[in-house]
Amino acid sequence: MMAKINISTRILNANYNIVYAKFDKALFLKLAPPFPKVTLLQFDGCIKGDFVKLQLNFPLFKQTWESEIIDNGSEKQSIWFIDKGTKLPFFISKWQHHHLIKQDENDVVIVDSIQFYSHNWFLTLLFYPIIYLQFLYRIPIYKSLNKP
Repeated sequence: MMAKINISTRILNANYNIVYAKFDKALFLKLAPPFPKVTLLQFDGCIKGDFVKLQLNFPLFKQTWESEIIDNGSEKQSIWFIDKGTKLPFFISKWQHHHLIKQDENDVVIVDSIQFYSHNWFLTLLFYPIIYLQFLYRIPIYKSLNKP
């Protein structure tokens, strides 16, 4: 059974096109949680066919994480893209992350919808709060995207 996490962040007085334009390498590095430390190996962008590769630096070992943007698009004042894990750390066996940036009157809402699975239900349950907290970490960073 896949675990699902959905987190919405409202950015006041923002435009979805301007917010989406900030989804670049610099933002990706800001969004990386403090633990584990991340080394970015490749960041192509947010368009279908792009790749993101990083190294997770744990105190005693390193793990590679590679994702491919498998789809992207826009409609009705919203832009979205989906990344799928192609090479994952040993503790995750499946990963898909749908990013949605949408206009809501004068504000923008960013929705992170994550589906993941570890190698069994127990490990999935164990890692759920860790991954959830790592995405909560993004909220204040996202909220700052309305600043020039």
